[in-house]
Amino acid sequence: MIEAILWDNDGVLVDSETLFFELTRTFFAGAGLQLDAEFWGVEYLGNARHSYQIASLLGLAPELIGPLLDRRNEAFVERLRASVPLMPNVRETIEALSGQVRLAIVTGSPRDKVMLMHSAHGLLDHFEVIVTDDEITNAKPHPEPYLKAMELLGVGPEQCLAVEDSRRGLDSAVAAGLRCIAVPNALTRMQRFERAFAVEADASGVLRHVNAGQRSTHRELK
Repeated sequence: MIEAILWDNDGVLVDSETLFFELTRTFFAGAGLQLDAEFWGVEYLGNARHSYQIASLLGLAPELIGPLLDRRNEAFVERLRASVPLMPNVRETIEALSGQVRLAIVTGSPRDKVMLMHSAHGLLDHFEVIVTDDEITNAKPHPEPYLKAMELLGVGPEQCLAVEDSRRGLDSAVAAGLRCIAVPNALTRMQRFERAFAVEADASGVLRHVNAGQRSTHRELK
């Protein structure tokens, strides 16, 4: 029986990945660098390269990278103070699941940014556990974030589903022993998700798997 669903945040619940990419592309362009969505999706979101590494790969002098990223990061925080759009069908899906299964967020973002992203939505009230970058030592694709969330919930991997939009997150969930549903977005759809339990077009696809799991358990108990 599925007791808990562990959700990635950026690019799964909120469209913050698009905002972050567009800001990065704008600041890189100001430094004479051309950054396209596919390269970012593969290297940053898929291969877990940091912004510093990507700027270096694109040819920016090392002494210019730090100040550029500092300005980008400040602009991103200011953008988060405005409303960050939810991804398609997220609100309806979370509200449908709330009270039916336990919900957690497992994200590589720091807690203060997560709070800003959701300040206009009220969505966080549905989540029992939120594991952010502040609570772990090893980021995705390491399994630690998901292991931490399961520890806090007091559940095992066989009782959970994870929901991710990138291969980096998928690898983290699978390494923690979880079945992971991939919900690719415009920046991650070119990645490979062969290790996913299922691939869905948007968050509402998760409902089908939860309902199927509950029906299966009901039949076994009859």
